[in-house]
Amino acid sequence: MNIAESIRIALKAIWANKVRSFLTMLGIIIGVGAVIIMVAIGNGASKNITEQIQGLGSNLLTVYAGYSYYEGEGVRVMRSAPTLSLDDAAALEQGEHIQAVAPLVNTYGEVVLGSGNTQGSIYGTTAAYLKVRNKEMQWGRFFTDQEVADYKRVAVVGSRVVESIMGSMDPGIIGRSIKIENVPFQVIGVLKGSSTGFYYEDDIILIPITAAQLRLTGSKEVQEINVQAVSAEAMQSAQEEITSLLRKAHKLAPDQGNDFEISNQEDILKAMEEATRTMTMLLGGIAAISLLVGGIGIMNIMLVSVTERTREIGIRKAIGARESNILGQFLIEAVILSVIGGGVGILFGWGGSALASRFLGFPAVVTVSSVVLAVTFSALIGIVFGVFPARKASVLNPIESLRYE
Repeated sequence: MNIAESIRIALKAIWANKVRSFLTMLGIIIGVGAVIIMVAIGNGASKNITEQIQGLGSNLLTVYAGYSYYEGEGVRVMRSAPTLSLDDAAALEQGEHIQAVAPLVNTYGEVVLGSGNTQGSIYGTTAAYLKVRNKEMQWGRFFTDQEVADYKRVAVVGSRVVESIMGSMDPGIIGRSIKIENVPFQVIGVLKGSSTGFYYEDDIILIPITAAQLRLTGSKEVQEINVQAVSAEAMQSAQEEITSLLRKAHKLAPDQGNDFEISNQEDILKAMEEATRTMTMLLGGIAAISLLVGGIGIMNIMLVSVTERTREIGIRKAIGARESNILGQFLIEAVILSVIGGGVGILFGWGGSALASRFLGFPAVVTVSSVVLAVTFSALIGIVFGVFPARKASVLNPIESLRYE
């Protein structure tokens, strides 16, 4: 009996027991679909996080102020130390591998316009912020270096701030006076809504850093300095240059540690990619367990099938079928069940991934490799779990099989 004949007999046996065959394949369908969906979610999350980090700015390095520790009432609290200043930002602008610098001070407070109000993050910065952080304007304009130098009370707000205090995205907010912590500021621009998933970026209010220090924080402290390197290749050189310039500006001795920290966008990206890769493998591994469960289901049903077809096996062996023929017949049947289940599982996985994309807010990315892996694994499951019942069928004694009731 050739392979084609074995496949025909296997398909006939599967069709003769449609409900049982479907229930057998159900574990494989769910398993393959689950693997595809989980891996797609992991890939989508990885891509989304990468886009978010890249959307924060081009060739971005962030310098953070050092930390000091406050101990009181049995609690040790870490807080930012005033180790950065506008003078440091000015010093960094002289760097050979540095293209733009935007210092930041931040606070959190209430923003009021008429009867509308909201809570938001208030950032004091310079005109370079737009370039360094890769931002675009929806309406109006950004403040200038001259307005920063003149302590002007002007503000650029995020789209969600506009929606909160105006009730909708209304360009009429341009030119209106809002109160930030009871200090009036004139709105001159609205940032374009974030497409990176960092929704808090739409909740911000940007004002000149000089006005923020004078009117809101009452301090010359700078919490962080955003630095744009001249190119992606120059990131490491720019980081070394920042370290050298700040150590010189802070008059740190060679044996003293840095009183600041530098965050490299590429390092963050690599760390996040590694984390999401691990998450994807974990999700795929968990989903693969359901494939094993499906394989056990195939083995159980095939054992039942062997028992039901004992007389048929006896007749086949009596007229000359060898053990290899019987083994091949039942093994092919198990593989066909797995492959058909895998094919339906692909459709289930594809549809489930599309559905997951709608609920998660980012696209679940289905890759060819995940589909091939899932189907290959399902075929292997059919072979591995089909061997035992096929072997049991092949070694049945033909005389005893013919007498089986």
